[in-house]
Amino acid sequence: MLVILPENHPMAEHEYFPIKDLVGEPFMLLEKGAETEISEIFVRHNIIPNVRFTTWDDYAIMSIVENGLGISILPELILQRTPYRIVKKELEVAAYRKIGIVMKDSKTASLAVKRFIEYLKYRNRT
Repeated sequence: MLVILPENHPMAEHEYFPIKDLVGEPFMLLEKGAETEISEIFVRHNIIPNVRFTTWDDYAIMSIVENGLGISILPELILQRTPYRIVKKELEVAAYRKIGIVMKDSKTASLAVKRFIEYLKYRNRT
């Protein structure tokens, strides 16, 4: 999970984004109907964000942040190839999400699925 900021944000040049600084900023919340990893970050650190906008659309949030209307936290995976002019920062505290794989039976899984699982196991070791 990474904090996203407009390019001209005062924290854009810092290495990490301080968790306490989430409090005073206008925040764009990615929420898909249930408690999310982002909400869990706030609860874990006793933070009440200044939520100005809530949506389920990652791209809407990136556009809003790009236009200087606030900051947000999004999964790193969605931020890998973004055309938006935003700055991505790690939080000063660990913030991540777990992604799982579910399949009916590993013995009957396709070769592509087996290779993908091997790839994930390799990535997890590095």
